[in-house]
Amino acid sequence: MRTSTVARKTKETDIFLTLNLDGTGNFKGGSGIGFFDHMLNSFAVHSGFDLSLDCTGDLQVDCHHTIEDIGIVLGKALGEALGEKAGILRYGDSLIPMDEALARAVIDVSGRPFLVFSADFSDGRVGDMDSCMVKEFFRAVAFNAGLTLHLSLLYGENTHHGIEALFKAFAHALKESVSFSSDGGVLSAKGALE
Repeated sequence: MRTSTVARKTKETDIFLTLNLDGTGNFKGGSGIGFFDHMLNSFAVHSGFDLSLDCTGDLQVDCHHTIEDIGIVLGKALGEALGEKAGILRYGDSLIPMDEALARAVIDVSGRPFLVFSADFSDGRVGDMDSCMVKEFFRAVAFNAGLTLHLSLLYGENTHHGIEALFKAFAHALKESVSFSSDGGVLSAKGALE
């Protein structure tokens, strides 16, 4: 099974995360940030990954360190679980509506980290999560997992809907990109994804 456990402790956060890419879409634990946990649960359900999270963060400051550091740890866990990336489809894309909002995610599990993020949110916060942290989270995941990730909120008025559509689009695109191809080889002309 493609699993990984990553622990990371700093003066700002203490995180223990387990990821199973061949799971059943189960999320347990939490970050202490209600709306963000809702997004992580949506990510797990829609990707089919099992995600377990134990996190203590300096939420008395704000949500920034906790969300960014969980992105770092999730990205590292994803990279470790994929190993040499042999046999995966490598590319994935998804277009996900949520009511009036429409989001797109396109992924290349290339080993070359890059993020293109295009989203305007009408509200600065949803619950106890700052909307600006959506980009920071996905940047941390992409750069620590070695993903080329393009995320766009094409339109939408409700910030909750827009953010949730982005997380679901990411989950579906990632699920596709880490699925196995029929030949089991590395999908690269140079013979490696790095």
